[in-house]
Amino acid sequence: MLRVATLAWKIERSVSVEAFAARLERWLSEARAAGAQLILLPEYAAVEVGATVAGGRGAAAELAETVARAEAIEAAMASAAARHGIWLVGGSLPVREGEHVVNRATLFTPDGKRAVQRKCTVTRFEAELWGVSAAGEPCAIDTPWGRLGIAICYDCEFPPIVRALIKAGVWLVLVPACTDTPAGATRVTISARARAIENQVFVAVAPTVGAAPWCESLDRNHGRAGIYGPADRGFPADGVIAESCPDTPGLVVADLDPEAIARVRRDGAVRNHADWPRGDLRAVVVSPE
Repeated sequence: MLRVATLAWKIERSVSVEAFAARLERWLSEARAAGAQLILLPEYAAVEVGATVAGGRGAAAELAETVARAEAIEAAMASAAARHGIWLVGGSLPVREGEHVVNRATLFTPDGKRAVQRKCTVTRFEAELWGVSAAGEPCAIDTPWGRLGIAICYDCEFPPIVRALIKAGVWLVLVPACTDTPAGATRVTISARARAIENQVFVAVAPTVGAAPWCESLDRNHGRAGIYGPADRGFPADGVIAESCPDTPGLVVADLDPEAIARVRRDGAVRNHADWPRGDLRAVVVSPE
């Protein structure tokens, strides 16, 4: 059994990495008080640091200031995970790797180890305004509770990306998210629920929320924290394990049992996991006769 906390993070001004770390500290304390063993943060939550320092100089400056502090931000996250004895998926950060900036999510363990997932598919904003590059491949991460996977925001909208994680033995997919419209939030939430149903797997979503007109990159943030499962035997009929109200900051916490996933894959009313179509399906074109 794994108690998971997923956090809807309200974007606020953080004048330094230390100020961001203080905000993180409060949320980790609350998560640990709730008995959480793993907490998921949103995509790009720490961009609030770079945006505050940029002081209205635009999206490019916000990106540059965040990238310049990425190593310090990750160090603060690693320290917080160790201090609280919690597994922390620190959302994701724009990080320079060689000649490219990539969107990278890092899992920090309490004993100082790390595992990294880079975003496989970038959005138009990332590619056209920030110049962020798609990178890497889906990674299944070994943990004491079994294999977990991370699908960063837009990646969860593509069934083959999540399916690759499932084929590698993942029973819980973590989705750090950042969307600036209700439509974007809908795409992420519905995609997460669809991935949970079609793979018979748990999917947890953590979004940024709130208005931040001082931040060009994250001026509007919509979403809801949620944890979803198969809509099948042993699960809620709608597949919703736990969910916050839209655009509301705070934690959603739930106990997730990998054996429940094994049972529904074995004895569910349907066997989506096993019945996934094999090979490269192609449509046949026909004409009415």
